[in-house]
Amino acid sequence: MAAKWPMGTFLARLPEAMSAELIELGTTLTTLDGTRLIRQGEPGTLVYLILHGLAKITIWAENGERALLAVRVSGDVIGEMAVLGSGRRSADVTTCGRASLCEIRGDAFVGYMQRHPSVAFALSGLLSDRLRWANQRRLEFAGYAADVCLARIILALAVRHGRAVREGVDIGLPLTQGELGSLIGAKEPTVQKALRALSARGLILRGHRRVVIQDMDGLTRFADYNPRNP
Repeated sequence: MAAKWPMGTFLARLPEAMSAELIELGTTLTTLDGTRLIRQGEPGTLVYLILHGLAKITIWAENGERALLAVRVSGDVIGEMAVLGSGRRSADVTTCGRASLCEIRGDAFVGYMQRHPSVAFALSGLLSDRLRWANQRRLEFAGYAADVCLARIILALAVRHGRAVREGVDIGLPLTQGELGSLIGAKEPTVQKALRALSARGLILRGHRRVVIQDMDGLTRFADYNPRNP
């Protein structure tokens, strides 16, 4: 496996030679912060591999509000569902900061999987893990107060994407308070109140689109969190 990609991502599941071949199938491009790669409802004919950077997946809900569904990182694949399924994009995908991506035509991506069943197997495993992660989050949030739910999602994100910094562990994702709320099904004012409470306990430091876990053990105890399915 290619150690350069974060654990659990699509490219990390492939032998290095195969990930290199996939990248050679496409065109490399660099995008600025806020570039919308995919628009909900439009036809989907392209697949993207994130070579460096972050992208967030959002959807317009029936009540007219935008909800954050997930965040994708270096090594992840995005846009594959429309190519493999209905042909329509089910969500928006927007870059967070500058990003480097590989853009691959859908038919070329599918053809490569047909020639290399191990790639299709890796993608199947990835999609299964994504579904399991989403289901686990729903179970973990059921019946808990907002501050506990927020503590749990902060810990889950830190396990997957966090990085050590001088103050503690940065969760590694530049999310707004509204986007954090989307992940736990809470309104932004509720998230603001929960963040203040966690900060007052000395568990986290909060900043503009930034959360740092200051006391990992304390936050874990507060959340009664077991990262068995991060």
